[in-house]
Amino acid sequence: VQLQASGGGLVQPGGSLRLSCVAAGSIFRINRMAWYRQAPGKQRELVAAITSGGSTNYAESVKGRFAISRGSAENTVYLQMNSLKPEDTAVYYCNPEGLTTTQLPFSSWGQGTLVTVSS
Repeated sequence: VQLQASGGGLVQPGGSLRLSCVAAGSIFRINRMAWYRQAPGKQRELVAAITSGGSTNYAESVKGRFAISRGSAENTVYLQMNSLKPEDTAVYYCNPEGLTTTQLPFSSWGQGTLVTVSS
């Protein structure tokens, strides 16, 4: 499964960005899509996740500011990030989980997209 994440960049504090991720390959079903982030010197952490049924969960630090959603195509996920803070600076990774066309479970990671929040 290949991932294409985009939308990162440099933004001032208080600004907004929208990240996109498209999963491609031998995908039978995606059960859950999530965004993680990793800041320099820190461990990777879950930012937000959404299930195939539409249930969502968020890290406490982003609740009320970030919103995860899925596109009309099941293999697409977005992360709308508002009221960005310098501590949101990190590489953001998309992580889909599901089944391949050969009914094997998968959990894929892409190269990530860098978000820098700075004045």
